[in-house]
Amino acid sequence: MKAWFAALLLAFAPQASAPERVPLWPGGAPGSEAHRGEAEVAQDYWVNNIHDPSVTIYRPEPGKANGTAVVIAPGGGHRLLVITAEGEAPAKYFTKLGVTAFVLRYRLARQEGSTYTIEGTARGDTLRAMRLVRARAKDFGIDPDKLGLMGFSAGGELVSMVANADAATLDGKPGAADPIERVSARPDFQILVYPGPLGIPPVIPKTAPQAFLVAASDDECCSAPVLELVGKLRAAGVPNEVHLFARGGHAFNMGVGRTERPGLKYWPNRLTDWLVDSGLVPPQP
Repeated sequence: MKAWFAALLLAFAPQASAPERVPLWPGGAPGSEAHRGEAEVAQDYWVNNIHDPSVTIYRPEPGKANGTAVVIAPGGGHRLLVITAEGEAPAKYFTKLGVTAFVLRYRLARQEGSTYTIEGTARGDTLRAMRLVRARAKDFGIDPDKLGLMGFSAGGELVSMVANADAATLDGKPGAADPIERVSARPDFQILVYPGPLGIPPVIPKTAPQAFLVAASDDECCSAPVLELVGKLRAAGVPNEVHLFARGGHAFNMGVGRTERPGLKYWPNRLTDWLVDSGLVPPQP
């Protein structure tokens, strides 16, 4: 095929929409007034200095969306966000499955000089992201009953803090002045990728959403939390699937490019199978 003709086909081929950034609070985040207008700091694979939390929307190609959506919380030890490998990469994986992805930039409690907290501020940003996306489901072209939450490492802690919380935390607040706060923050499914130890609740309620968990057994930080969470999920009768690889350490991201171990390299294939089995995406070729 001649180069000019290939370029012409590419130019007229359907293209996925460019990512759009949506602030969680259009008028500014409560508790960040002292930093209003302060710019984020981004370098290489990470971003920090986040004072205006937001979601960046990654949409499937036209005609491929199936209504399922997921909010993705990158990791980074609550000091920074690994925005490329644990935000953009999983978002692009989901869009290929027809899933609309929302990459969350949450405020960082452990960045030097921060006055934010993990349980209050970062978890609050995650709750707000779930409410915002569900409240605007029609605008985003998604099914509000097929909205999940995925997190890596520190982001996995936030997923567990939200997904496995009690009804009082997750239910919408009917009398709230802000209509977004009247909407439920409960995920319909949860995906925890080497989640940290802070997100383990004393008890997981029976109403918690179905879960997919993955880690490497030799991850000194984050293999034990997976086993503990699975035990609590099983005790609550919550459907769950867990993959604990023998080796791989921490932060293997979406596999490809981080490891040459075949099983771990292609672990997202197991996630795809689970999404299909759960009726969240159609069977894949």
